[in-house]
Amino acid sequence: MPFRRLGPSGLRVPLFSLGGWLTLGGTVKGDPVKDIIKVAFENGINMFDTAEAYAKGNSEKEMGRVLKELGIRRSDVVISTKLFWGLRNGPNDGGLSRKHIIEGTKEALERLQMDYVDIIFAHRPDNTVPIEETVRAFNYVIEKGWAFYWATSEWSAREIEEAYHVADMLNLIPPIAEQCKHHMFHRTRAESEYAPLYAKYDIGTTVFSALAGGILTGKYNGGNIPTDSRFENHKDFFKNTIAGFQTEEGKSQLTKVEKLTELAEKELNCKVSHLALAWIAKKPYTSTVILGASKPEQVIDNLKAIEVIPKLTPEIEEKIERILDNAPEAETTFGRPPLDKFRRALY
Repeated sequence: MPFRRLGPSGLRVPLFSLGGWLTLGGTVKGDPVKDIIKVAFENGINMFDTAEAYAKGNSEKEMGRVLKELGIRRSDVVISTKLFWGLRNGPNDGGLSRKHIIEGTKEALERLQMDYVDIIFAHRPDNTVPIEETVRAFNYVIEKGWAFYWATSEWSAREIEEAYHVADMLNLIPPIAEQCKHHMFHRTRAESEYAPLYAKYDIGTTVFSALAGGILTGKYNGGNIPTDSRFENHKDFFKNTIAGFQTEEGKSQLTKVEKLTELAEKELNCKVSHLALAWIAKKPYTSTVILGASKPEQVIDNLKAIEVIPKLTPEIEEKIERILDNAPEAETTFGRPPLDKFRRALY
């Protein structure tokens, strides 16, 4: 398993990690969770990602329980969780206020049965809270030892820049990574909007949905929905995506997947899913690609993408780009004079 630094930090994370979204604690419970995490750990995955909102807190509970039952030493794993939605309906049971960040962190640690997490993510931006309050709260969480680092998820480049600006002015700790959706059909934010952040702050991405919810596995070719698929098991969540199969854009995507499948099988001797994962993993700003799995064998199969990365020569990548025909234009500025170089001594 290759390891990379998480953004500008000294933390090393595996190129492929395991996430609990929609599966662990949700559709997958009990011993099957243990089987999946055990196989992942035995095959080099030592980073596990979850969130307070995943399965209403049950993802954290299952993950914490399993890691204890497996007897895995806490320092041998990297654990990340995320705050934003909360688990109750009170006026302060969500968002990125100082109150929810501090209370939510403590509750997450209780569910995980841990004293700390390695990374705590702001699961979404909260424009109702002053950014200074949010940055100060995450700084406090780190100073208390409840987390080692904080990061963002699905924030705009401008919002991340504001967090850095506040941290720089007040000598607080800024975010080190962005957890974003990034796959062959969803590229603009990760590849274009964030480009100035990579150059300026050296942030990394922890990518989710690298297989576009399964579209890039080829299982939905022809617009069919297999009975054991993620789309079938989460119809309400993916209803817009499923309906999109019948649109011109959806049909175009499935046609591209068919062409990518042919390229993968004939020229790389791999599955299209391996190609899609390797393509994301090869991006220099990708720190880790978060895999989802409902069975242990899915973890093992997805890790075959590691073998494909060296095969992505410039010629192959050019062929991929011709098939996709959706490369975004690069952005180079936020419209503000650059801040002084961020003080790495904070780390």
